[in-house]
Amino acid sequence: MAQNKSIFHPSVEGAQHGAKSLTDFLAYARKSGAAGAQPSNYMIQNSKGGFLTAKEIKSAFSKAKLNLDGISAHCAFWVHTTAWTQSPTIKPFIPADVAKKSPGQIEAWAEDYILRLLDLAADLGLKVVPMFWGVAHGWEASSGYPWGFWAGPGYDFIKEGNARFVEKTARIRKHANSLGIVLAHEIHPGTAASCADDFLMLVDACGGDKCLGVNADPSHCWEGEDWETRFRKVGSRVYACHVKNFVIRKGVPLRKMEPNWTGRAMQFVDIPSGDLNMVRYVEMLIDIGYPNRYCQLHGCSSAPLIVEAESAYRDLDATSANGIAYVRDHLCFPIAGGSFEDGMGA
Repeated sequence: MAQNKSIFHPSVEGAQHGAKSLTDFLAYARKSGAAGAQPSNYMIQNSKGGFLTAKEIKSAFSKAKLNLDGISAHCAFWVHTTAWTQSPTIKPFIPADVAKKSPGQIEAWAEDYILRLLDLAADLGLKVVPMFWGVAHGWEASSGYPWGFWAGPGYDFIKEGNARFVEKTARIRKHANSLGIVLAHEIHPGTAASCADDFLMLVDACGGDKCLGVNADPSHCWEGEDWETRFRKVGSRVYACHVKNFVIRKGVPLRKMEPNWTGRAMQFVDIPSGDLNMVRYVEMLIDIGYPNRYCQLHGCSSAPLIVEAESAYRDLDATSANGIAYVRDHLCFPIAGGSFEDGMGA
């Protein structure tokens, strides 16, 4: 059976390592064995509230001898589509002076920030921006609890939320399309799309907008919809991915209001020891076309498997380094050139 080299390379997301500067993060990624890295939007900001130039960012990656595998922009998009709810959960992700403004002003600030970030991404040659949309349908609907109270006299949270999403994201989607950029939503509890059907509903509401993509992450499939069901439903729109694992603690309620990770029913863990089979997950990514889709967009020969390892017990740097090594040694395998049956009987 013929074999080819791997179509993946190990990479790591920077959002969990936000205490590091871009230079320090890249040095850490390189030392840990990564071939690429995906810094957070905060790591590429400058001291004046803007962004580093594309030249400065490219230089940093060139010196570190790493691929630039996107910019993690989850926080900015979360602020943009959640500000209307007046939720204080957006405050950790915006400047203190902006946090004092009205919801409409915060949303406008976030939109401008995102548009400038997309321009920078285009200058860097990036075609995919991993992110997630905020609670466009409101907290009642995003809770997912099946009361059935989402429509009544004078209100329909789902219908109103779809219209709100279309309106609030229109300028961002238009700009992304003009730049040929895919906005890869991480289907995630408590966001605008918590499951595959939610995401497809948003795509339909936006008339099939081609910029609406998916960032596959199996660690958010822990309540009813397994990762294979989810990502095969949206397979043609998967343009990015994370490699992350979890465990479900038996007998602990999944919706328990527990502020500490160690007490929660669902806990993110180091990649090798979790409940999910990462090799099967990566095989599915191949089957639904993620690596080919990514490589065609970027004109490259390998797609990143982005480690986003977290743990309630293990040191964060150690967790990510362990994850990078696992991806490198177990998930970046040589790809089969044909069926194992081809050589039988020869």
